[in-house]
Amino acid sequence: MAKGNKETAARRQRIHASIRSTIMGTPRRPRLSVYRSNKYIYAQLIDDFDGHTLASASSLEEGVDGEDPTDESRRVGELLAERAQEKGIAKAVFDRSGYKYHGRVKALAEGAREGGLHL
Repeated sequence: MAKGNKETAARRQRIHASIRSTIMGTPRRPRLSVYRSNKYIYAQLIDDFDGHTLASASSLEEGVDGEDPTDESRRVGELLAERAQEKGIAKAVFDRSGYKYHGRVKALAEGAREGGLHL
């Protein structure tokens, strides 16, 4: 029997809360947070001490296009890594936000690594 959308969302929120209890972004090593909707993917580098977003990227931006959503996610990761390099950020802590490390989320992380960000 398949789970409903509310049950799936609640499960992801529980996992995300568990992950956030152990992961903390600092100014030198911010948290790379991922949000995945059905159509788009968003990523932010967050300094949790000050509560500021240091850099962000999403698949909605111009120049981020690919053959499929996985390819778009990889390009979003590369764009975020490029923006991080401009701000002098070389390392980050990866926060998958309760999503499985698979498909688009994995592609975004690999794209960020290819762009020079150490996760």
